[in-house]
Amino acid sequence: MNRRVITIVGVTAALGLLVVVLGTLRVAAQQYPILEKLDAKDPIPYFIAEGTGEPGYRASDRELAQWALEAWRRSSPGKLRFRPASEKEALVRIYWAGPEGGEYGEMRPIVVGGQRGAAVYIRPDVEGLGPDIAERATEDGLLRDSIVYLTCLHELGHALGLEHTRDFRDIMFYFGYGGDIVEYFERYRRQVHTRKDIAMVSGLSDADVKSIQAMYSGK
Repeated sequence: MNRRVITIVGVTAALGLLVVVLGTLRVAAQQYPILEKLDAKDPIPYFIAEGTGEPGYRASDRELAQWALEAWRRSSPGKLRFRPASEKEALVRIYWAGPEGGEYGEMRPIVVGGQRGAAVYIRPDVEGLGPDIAERATEDGLLRDSIVYLTCLHELGHALGLEHTRDFRDIMFYFGYGGDIVEYFERYRRQVHTRKDIAMVSGLSDADVKSIQAMYSGK
């Protein structure tokens, strides 16, 4: 093999490695976005979208998202406040997603008027969590609502700046670390007896509360 061929092969291999590395970094950035707390000097403007047309969406899901915001607000009295706003103005935006992205919940950092914000995407179709959970949620509407609520709570935690934890008790627990996913949702379901109970049973662990209070203690 002559020097020209060797050079071409070497450059091709290097480019291939660069593509792999960049691809890996891109995936890592999507899975582990840089998280920062929101500017909480004033009430944080939020927007909850309609999800009509998305698989599994129910009009009442917007109420579940609202309750999730309220749970985070109650966890840090006087530190975190929220106010409804237009989509264009909102620093926190909640959208209802279909199965295209493959994820059940996702948070994407955004910038609004020079301020750090977050767009949260929730898939209300529980089919994305596998047949076991999907079957149970189909038979038990309160379990289905609990799953959607907890997913909103988790992704909003990311929006506020919290990272994943390894503690199965936390709402910020990451399923990639293992654990019984069915039991994770059933544990919360056993604490509520009616849909309205979700508004008062936060689903936050002591560690979740301490983390959010520490993050926004300097307000």
